[in-house]
Amino acid sequence: MKALKVLIISYYWPPAGGPGVQRWLKFVKYLPDFNVEPIVYIPENPNYPLVDESLIAEVSKDVTIIKQPISEPYKLAGLFSKKSSSTISKGIIPEQKTQSFIEKAMLYIRGNFFIPDARKSWVEPSVAYLSNYIEKENISTIITTGPPHSLHLIGLQLKKKLGVKWIADFRDPWTTIGYHEQLKLTEKSKQKHKALEKLVLNTADDIVVTSSVTKTEFEAITNKPIEVITNGYDYESVESKPLDAKFTIAHIGSLLSKRNPIILWQVLSELVQEHEGFSKDFQLNFVGAVSETVLQSIETVGLANHVNNAGYVSHKESIVYQKSSQVLLLVEIDSKETKCIIPGKLFEYMVSNRPILALGPQGSDVENIIKETNTGNYFYYTDYKSLKSTILAHYKSYQNKNLEVQAIGLQKYSRKSLTSKLASVLKKP
Repeated sequence: MKALKVLIISYYWPPAGGPGVQRWLKFVKYLPDFNVEPIVYIPENPNYPLVDESLIAEVSKDVTIIKQPISEPYKLAGLFSKKSSSTISKGIIPEQKTQSFIEKAMLYIRGNFFIPDARKSWVEPSVAYLSNYIEKENISTIITTGPPHSLHLIGLQLKKKLGVKWIADFRDPWTTIGYHEQLKLTEKSKQKHKALEKLVLNTADDIVVTSSVTKTEFEAITNKPIEVITNGYDYESVESKPLDAKFTIAHIGSLLSKRNPIILWQVLSELVQEHEGFSKDFQLNFVGAVSETVLQSIETVGLANHVNNAGYVSHKESIVYQKSSQVLLLVEIDSKETKCIIPGKLFEYMVSNRPILALGPQGSDVENIIKETNTGNYFYYTDYKSLKSTILAHYKSYQNKNLEVQAIGLQKYSRKSLTSKLASVLKKP
């Protein structure tokens, strides 16, 4: 049987680093196993905030990749403040009270002049180029993945112009994403975002989301079919390392200024003061970009000497950190807007055979997945006593050399299993 040709429109692609690139890199890897031929459309000259050259080796040599130039405002903004432009493009938005005049101006301009986002100028040239390509290659199905959500506007126009089957994939929600409130949006801008979101959700043939909370949210806006396909894990071939000699609690990935669990720093500070052995053995590992606000909070409670700030590393190196850490830390902002956020690293955490220590809002998808798979403990921001007792119990298990987890039901989160679900959506009549 002839393979189904599918055009995938994505901004993030190797050598882009960070979690955004992993989802479609892995789908593209496994789609041919389900008789789907992926063709990937990406920007020729993107301004990726994080770069991981090692991911290039994971791109199949058989996949067709097409590119067109993109014009992005972050390059122009860098002429005024390279540091602020780089920080904001990475998603690390300083707290309002510490924002400089330039940062406030940049956030206002980004929020109100670039709707839905700073890649909007790529829409029109992409539609012009892809219209010809789709007809020439006889492609009947396209996928857009956001953020950036401007890519869904490419799908919207191609759907209206050519009548192709269009699937809109949302790795994160649109108008309820946590950082929207930090972009200093006017009421008019907020309404414009909502109108575009509604138009996309009601024009796409199928919608794919990464969490059940987002599905419920979108069901209030559209009657179109919505499929939950989470992110997942792949089988990574990495150098094997023994577990850390110290009692390490490691956070892999970015820790933004709003994602700052003061309760955890206070608990750890108390344990350091109350237990001499804990103070000697404990180390907090940060692997990825960390906000100055977070580092200042840790210093305030006297934990600075226990921090190892490794900075951004390649994806393969991050897997090594995960597998050798004693405990893995997952932190989400305590708000209703973040209940739907399932960080991609959760699934890699789950197969690392290390206990997960997670903090976040009540009723989140992360809480349900951790409980369902028996891969760790999930705490609310009011669970001071139980958080402290669990960390102490983990430390005692570490001392006894029996700190481990007994995970269950992980197979459905493998990248290949998830790609099977995607292929079913693609082949729907």
